[in-house]
Amino acid sequence: MSDQLKFIVEKLNKEPFKKNLNLITFDSLEPMQLLQVLNDVLGEIDPRHSLDIREEMPDQTAKRMLNILGILKYKPPGNTGDMNSFRQGLVVGSKPIIHPLLYWLLQKTNELKKRAYLARFLVKMDVPAEFLQDDIVFETYKQYEELMENFKTLHKECEQLKTSGFSTAEIRRDISAMEEEKDQLMKRVERLKKRVETVQNHHRMLEIASQLRVEKEREESLAQQKQEQRNQLFSAEQKLQRAQQQLKNMRHAAADAKPEGLMKRIEEEMKFNSYMVSEKLPKELENKRLTLGFMQRVVNEQVIDQSDLTELEAKIQDVNTEINHLIEKRMRSDPVDDKLTLFRQQASIISRKKETKAEELQEAKEEIANLEREIAQKSSQSRDSDGSEMLRGDEFKRYVSKLRGKSLVFKKKRQDLAELTAEYGVLQRTEQVLKQRHDSIQQQLQTIEQKRGISGFSDTQEELERVSALKSEVDEMKGRTLDDMSNMVKKLNSMIEAKKSALAPVIKELRPLRQKCQELTQVYDEKKAQYDSCAAGLESNCSKLEQEVRGLQEECSQAETQYHYINLMKKIGEVQIQRAADEMKAYVSPDSQERRKALRDQYSKNIQEQENLGKKLREKQKSIRESHGPNMKQVKMWKDFEQLMKCKKMCFLKQQNQSSTERIIQEGGEDRLIL
Repeated sequence: MSDQLKFIVEKLNKEPFKKNLNLITFDSLEPMQLLQVLNDVLGEIDPRHSLDIREEMPDQTAKRMLNILGILKYKPPGNTGDMNSFRQGLVVGSKPIIHPLLYWLLQKTNELKKRAYLARFLVKMDVPAEFLQDDIVFETYKQYEELMENFKTLHKECEQLKTSGFSTAEIRRDISAMEEEKDQLMKRVERLKKRVETVQNHHRMLEIASQLRVEKEREESLAQQKQEQRNQLFSAEQKLQRAQQQLKNMRHAAADAKPEGLMKRIEEEMKFNSYMVSEKLPKELENKRLTLGFMQRVVNEQVIDQSDLTELEAKIQDVNTEINHLIEKRMRSDPVDDKLTLFRQQASIISRKKETKAEELQEAKEEIANLEREIAQKSSQSRDSDGSEMLRGDEFKRYVSKLRGKSLVFKKKRQDLAELTAEYGVLQRTEQVLKQRHDSIQQQLQTIEQKRGISGFSDTQEELERVSALKSEVDEMKGRTLDDMSNMVKKLNSMIEAKKSALAPVIKELRPLRQKCQELTQVYDEKKAQYDSCAAGLESNCSKLEQEVRGLQEECSQAETQYHYINLMKKIGEVQIQRAADEMKAYVSPDSQERRKALRDQYSKNIQEQENLGKKLREKQKSIRESHGPNMKQVKMWKDFEQLMKCKKMCFLKQQNQSSTERIIQEGGEDRLIL
């Protein structure tokens, strides 16, 4: 968060804002001031929003800011359900809402300027469908859409020109230089005309010069046509060579082949070509059309930023996961007919193999054609360079026999090399054997020395010989180094004496300069102390003045707010005075219609209506109070009657239940009731 605030303050202190803020003052801004800063940034992006928010209502300010933020595609941090809190925070100038918004706007100022500029011309107006049924409105709307498309194309061309590297300044310089050259040429032509006018028959000579120029131009065009014809002749010769080579290959293939083989090969070629025409090429063409349509749709869309890309990537990832789930579900589900699925899989595998083989065959044919073109090109280059052509027939046979002779010589040399390598191996083995013998002899010598009691004699002798040799070398080196050192000391002494003699006058001159330098350093220290004290006093005065300026600025801002408040109250008072004057005028007017429009008459009429209504309500209340006692008595009687009927109902139901439980038994002509 602190880095974010630092970035905001740094951007606001630069051009074109120049707010002169720091972290403390920015954090202590009031909500209204913070909204004004946000409005200034929006005004820099879109000049239509550069105004004072104190001159408009808060709901209008919030609506205007939300509209421009929607055009700029700002997405508040958090969930989509926080939009109400975002709107409320924007209206009241909440810091957690305004600070991320300022960071986002200042981070993408140039991009958002471009987007706001394009939105002025590319955001379509919502016209209801019932209005479009009118022919004039429909034609106007159609022209509006055409103009929008023209603007898109012109804007794309303008952006391409901006990014193409051409600058208007360079073009203007080129145009001015060309105009200067044109003026110079015109002056030269006029001077030459003046010179030629003195010559006899100058008109005839000018005509001849113009004819000469025309003929030279014609000669250049003829030379160009000649070069083009040479190129065409060369390409025709290459085509002829390829055709002759194909004819030769066909004759060579037909000499050893039978009609059945030729027919079979032709049938295979026909099958391959029919497969390419009917299956492969239409699929590739359809894929190319789909990619072209997709590219055109991408080109026609508006410019998207990183947030749109992340949203699209998230959608693509969701769709891919859904596809994977569907594939897994399909694989888990039991197929209706296993044989059909097996055949489908085999058919798909065969079709894929067929496509791959067709692609391999097409690539092989293209490679063969490329190689043939390369062979023809190389042969033409060799013919142009040294005039020799490719070897054919007997020449190729002689060349092959020469290569065979060289291969025999190569084999012989390789055999000699193998013999030498074998001999080198034998010599290496001999060296190893001799080293082993030397090691064994050394061991025997050491055992003999141990028996005689002089172990290590041979090693010591060798070491002494080596040390003596080294000592002699070191002595020689010491002798040489001592001589060199004595010579070097002599040279150094002579150089030191020369330097002393050369530096003696300089040292004499340096002594008074040292004294002067000490005096100047003392003066410098005194002046520096005076400067430091003066600077400290000035800084303290400057800080006091800055505090006074801040206080005056705050007083000025408060006075401005009070001024605007007084102006508003003044306008409200004027409106009220105007309304009172209009009321007095209407009340005094002799016209009855004007008098009816007066507020006094309207209010008196409303008061009379309300008084009548109150009188009716009081009468109704009086009647209700008078009839309240009898009505309550009647209600009580109805409730008692309702309770009596409920008791009768209960008794009736109880009696029915008792009668249903009784049984009657007949025995011997007598009826008995058993309860």
